[in-house]
Amino acid sequence: MLIDFDDAEPSPGDLAAIEVEWPQIEAELAELDAEIRALSAADGGGPTELDWRRTRRSAARLTRTATRATRPAADLRPAA
Repeated sequence: MLIDFDDAEPSPGDLAAIEVEWPQIEAELAELDAEIRALSAADGGGPTELDWRRTRRSAARLTRTATRATRPAADLRPAA
């Protein structure tokens, strides 16, 4: 079956899944950005302390969001 992607729009279920995954996607983008900054700094004498801090913070954020994403949904609900 050939799918015409030009006319395909995400379903409400697709949009809901993206919404749930967005914190993880955002954390991965921040991690990538921090790594690119640190690597690019090599041309200017090496990464600064701020570059290293960004890298550590983005890695920690990525770990936190990954941990939240792997918990069962029941664990994410507030306690009654």
